[in-house]
Amino acid sequence: MEKKLPGVYPTTKKDGTVYYRSSITYKRKHISLGSYSTSAMACGAYLEATEVLKDVSLTLHSYTSLRILPFDKWVSLINFRDNNIYFATPIYLYKKYFEYLLSPKEILKFDMDDLFYYSTRKIMRRGRHFFVADYGMQVNIANRYGIKNYAVEGKDFRFVNGDSLDFRYENIEILNIYHGVSCQHTKKGIMYVAKIHINGNYTIGKYTTDTEAAIAYNKAIDILKKAGVTKNYSPNYMEGLSPSAYADIYSKIKISDKILNYRLV
Repeated sequence: MEKKLPGVYPTTKKDGTVYYRSSITYKRKHISLGSYSTSAMACGAYLEATEVLKDVSLTLHSYTSLRILPFDKWVSLINFRDNNIYFATPIYLYKKYFEYLLSPKEILKFDMDDLFYYSTRKIMRRGRHFFVADYGMQVNIANRYGIKNYAVEGKDFRFVNGDSLDFRYENIEILNIYHGVSCQHTKKGIMYVAKIHINGNYTIGKYTTDTEAAIAYNKAIDILKKAGVTKNYSPNYMEGLSPSAYADIYSKIKISDKILNYRLV
């Protein structure tokens, strides 16, 4: 009979394969440490967790690939030890913000207002985009901060301190909130350029306000649809603008002849 090792619980898969679960109890909380193929690995995870919870000299930066514990569990245990609160996600609390550590070198920062959201959701990555599973859907976390899916960094938004992993609200500046609109600095001052993609980018026009440019974009959509373009464009929503004011700008706004005279080939 195999000797019972501390923190190790053998169990069996549906196909009869035996594997081992590891767990630890700390401050009256029972914490799962993961599943392992051997009892020795499961026990090693338990011993590492015990060490982390007792030795304050071990920090987030003490983690190496030689550890048995997964990195996210390492973070959760150290945060519990230092801040007396356990999160299943790899969060470490500071006084005015928290970090979400995807890896030792990939660390996202958030305001405390977002703590509940990220403590209950796992952040994943696809390319340069971070997303969570929310009610069965994959949601780009940038959308929480007013950054639209089509937005281009430096053109539509920017990170004030240059750190693209810092999602604290004060660090995110939205430069453009509308589809098809970009800001240009000219000798005459700031102008807003509206462009639309058909079979290439077409300039709709240049305008003195982003509201005019956004309405011009909407008008271009209507013109192109009448010309037979079936592309699924997303029109701009003008918050705070009355229907009559919108209609007045819409009727007067000038549109490029290339759009007005566009015909499908």
